[in-house]
Amino acid sequence: MLVVVNTRLLIPDRLDGIGRFTDETLKRITQMRPDDHFVFLFDREVDERFIYSENITPVKLFPPARRPWLYSLWLNWSVNGVLRDLKPDLFYSPDGFLPLKTQTPCLPVIHDLNFEHYPQDLSKKYSKWYRKNFPLFAQKGERVLTVSEYSKADIAARYKIETSKIDVVYNAASEAFRPLDAEAVKAVREQYSGGAPYFLFVGALHPRKNLVRLVEAFVQYKQKHQTATKLLITGAPYWKYHALDSLLAQLPDKKEVVFTGRLSDEELVRITAAAHAVTYLPYFEGFGIPIVEAMACNVPVLTANVTSMPEVAGDAALYADPFDVQAIAAALEQIDNDETLRTQLIAKAAERTKAFSWQQSAEKIWQCMEQCVHTNA
Repeated sequence: MLVVVNTRLLIPDRLDGIGRFTDETLKRITQMRPDDHFVFLFDREVDERFIYSENITPVKLFPPARRPWLYSLWLNWSVNGVLRDLKPDLFYSPDGFLPLKTQTPCLPVIHDLNFEHYPQDLSKKYSKWYRKNFPLFAQKGERVLTVSEYSKADIAARYKIETSKIDVVYNAASEAFRPLDAEAVKAVREQYSGGAPYFLFVGALHPRKNLVRLVEAFVQYKQKHQTATKLLITGAPYWKYHALDSLLAQLPDKKEVVFTGRLSDEELVRITAAAHAVTYLPYFEGFGIPIVEAMACNVPVLTANVTSMPEVAGDAALYADPFDVQAIAAALEQIDNDETLRTQLIAKAAERTKAFSWQQSAEKIWQCMEQCVHTNA
């Protein structure tokens, strides 16, 4: 089989949710199918760390797809030209983007529809482009992959697609995420929080990640209770997030909220495993990889009770309403101080994490690829 793959989000040292999904699954798919050939399409210089095996041919296409009008040009001119020339069995797109005029069977991964529910969280140009094109991408696909049953139902309802056409492939945590011993935890805390325990948020600093309410709740909790626990926020700025910037400027004690910026994969593992709790409370999420990463490290999780997060965390997390600052503050107090609860959550997480495996996800993606090709045979 010849498969052409959109790999534009395989960016060195910048693998966010979709990029990590792409990296972890493609690594496994290409290595477990040595007799099949894969053409990886990049929009920037090719990094050799993403050429996982000898059956991959990397191709750099112009122009760099960094803006909505460049997305369309890259897809419908550059990518479409490759598909026209190579006539592959399948075009697979882990970020959901498809060239709409191609005759090649297509398999997009649509991770979630946050831009449909909260278009104001993106700039107008991006929001307009996503809302115009993703219904077309969903219809264009031979099948559609997504990362949770929540997103499957959302895509089916919003885009009028039969649920039988949509397959769910969960995200997972890298095998590198595992517990640290007490000495290692102490060293990480000395490095990042002055030795104090800390709540941890991991993710892009994007409005839907709900950081304003998390910080407000943290400040409220700290003002009412004597606690040494700090809040660490790990991730890179995404869109302009003026509300967060304004809030941070008004903090009564800026040393209590620590921004680490984007960290390497190795440091992300360390800072997660040394956390007192992971506090991940977006108001919209297609999956939420930091939840399973924390569980793999024996770190208790506080997350939101909306969209996909209860599906992912099951009974192995403490929940709060992401729109209610007082509820988040109360949950922070509970997960900070209730040792019985913390022990119970960690024990349940050990079982819950068995539901998520990058190897299982890769195998399911390949099965879906074969189904798309056989349908068109």
